[in-house]
Amino acid sequence: MNASMSAEGFPPISDFAFLSDGHSLALVGRDASVEWACFHRFDGPSVFARILDRERGGYFRIAPTTDAYTSTRCYLPDTNVLETTFRTSDGVVTVTDCLPVYADPARPGHPARKPPGHVLQRHVHGVSGSVGLTLEFFPAFDYALSQASFTPVPGGALRASGGREVLLLRSDLGPLEPSTEGTWHHGFVSHATVTAGSDADVVLTRLRAGEPEPDPLSARELAERVEATVAYWRAWAARCTYRGAHREAVVRSLLVLKGLVYADTGAVIAAPTTSLPEEIGGERNWDYRYTWLRDATAVLATLAATGYADEARHFADWLLETTTGSAKELRTMYGISGDRALHETCLDHLGGYRGSRPVRVGNEAWRQFQLDVYGELLLALNFALRLRGDKIRPERAGFVHDVVELNIARWREPDEGIWEFRSGRRHFVFSKLMAWVAVDSGIRMLDRYPQMNKDPELRGRWARVREEMREEIETRGVDERTGAFVQHFDGEALDASALQVILRGFLPRGDPRIGATLERIEAELTREGHVYRYLDADGLAGHEGSFLFCTTWMASALAYTGRIDDAEARLATVLRSGNDLGLLAEEFDPASGEQLGNFPQGFSHLGVVAAALSIEVAKRERDGSPDSVPPDVIDILRLARRAV
Repeated sequence: MNASMSAEGFPPISDFAFLSDGHSLALVGRDASVEWACFHRFDGPSVFARILDRERGGYFRIAPTTDAYTSTRCYLPDTNVLETTFRTSDGVVTVTDCLPVYADPARPGHPARKPPGHVLQRHVHGVSGSVGLTLEFFPAFDYALSQASFTPVPGGALRASGGREVLLLRSDLGPLEPSTEGTWHHGFVSHATVTAGSDADVVLTRLRAGEPEPDPLSARELAERVEATVAYWRAWAARCTYRGAHREAVVRSLLVLKGLVYADTGAVIAAPTTSLPEEIGGERNWDYRYTWLRDATAVLATLAATGYADEARHFADWLLETTTGSAKELRTMYGISGDRALHETCLDHLGGYRGSRPVRVGNEAWRQFQLDVYGELLLALNFALRLRGDKIRPERAGFVHDVVELNIARWREPDEGIWEFRSGRRHFVFSKLMAWVAVDSGIRMLDRYPQMNKDPELRGRWARVREEMREEIETRGVDERTGAFVQHFDGEALDASALQVILRGFLPRGDPRIGATLERIEAELTREGHVYRYLDADGLAGHEGSFLFCTTWMASALAYTGRIDDAEARLATVLRSGNDLGLLAEEFDPASGEQLGNFPQGFSHLGVVAAALSIEVAKRERDGSPDSVPPDVIDILRLARRAV
């Protein structure tokens, strides 16, 4: 039994495991309870959401009938297939959970863009003795807005319907009997005793409304589907070319990132959940099932530098198709199908994780003006074009020109910034830095693609603006007293995004302002090795935990400046923050030891890979080891210097 439950009955955020097939996703607790799941689309309505409301949210659990049990779990090596082991006084049983991956015959090693079905498959195996198990099935469709209706299906199966969603449950764990939990929930429960050497299958299939039930698969066919999924993940993991320190953590992080890739389009979401809080009981709860442009180059570089050029190209295709058009219509973030309007709605009927409200679907940040998006996009496009064969079409060349010009026209405006402040716009130093990156990237592309330059005066004008931006950043973005870069112009407040001045190639390595910035962030924004984003007011009530991505930035920055031992220590701090499966949330509270925010968080895992690569590059430079990091990886990291 989970002894770490909160007073409200919620398990810690770190108690969950993550499953994905490239279309559907799920979070599974230590008690083999599926407490969050979205079928068919990552950003689709949930069918289980107990992680956001213990009473109403819905769940799907297979666990010992007795409370007197212990559980351990692991991913099968180099996979996203989960195995939970239950031990009671009478015996041992395992539950293996997976979202089967259907390989794309046209793209070996990738999930099918249009799979034949969306399935959660659960296999129970008796290891020793005998264990009584209870299956509990309480779906809650459309974020628990729609009560389920149930229809028996010949052969002992059960059809659950709610709104446009249908779930078909087939189970070998005894007859399903109706049950009521609380005042709202209706579901089904079954009981069975599993003995040593026996096996049982439980299969949940998502159907469309009106779609007939598929024929059941035999036990052998179900086993082969799990075996094929295990083989798929292991073949994918084997492609990783990274051979440095912390390889196991790097591979796990890459498996998380692969699980966040929406197979239909190649878009990479920030996290598979919505509204897991940055502060317990607070309002800092956001929907992260979308793609932020500022993550684009880091995603491309990380995938390309670790052996996953195909995934990088797929994401590059999505990026090019989604953003090319009118520069004025660019957004900071997009839906997984390129959606631009991500209207935010509060689900007031849900109580939130440990009372953290509101629960939000959608994200109003899509409306914000975030100046850095132009630089992030142009840097990513520059990288994407290299991946796609270094050719630029006329309409794309015109788009690049328009983005640079729009960036130049707006760079003196205040914005909401990288952290999406809701306290009003400011002249954030990071935003101005990325405006500089935008012009710098535009100039680099002009030099590489001469056909872009229709005006002989264009390059010179852009170069003058670039120097004007640099002068402004160095004059107004640095604290005169300490020599450190700050959060916003003419201020003293500190911000971890100042580390990006080091990582984006703005300053030469020996510049004294690098050391001053590191020193201030270590002294003022760091607690027990963990880096916080900022201490300034952001327009929201309460406070948040340390930001794991910022701690990995610190590790990369320390490696870049030659402080390799310190960089290793920071990366180790991040890895210790993960759960037993190596999964990381967005934030970590050093005081309580809790992970906070949406889970698992893509950019926390991006940061792990980037920091590991940065440390290996620094070791290579220090030791002169030509084989520790392949030359092509060095080239990729140099190209993406302003991303990692």
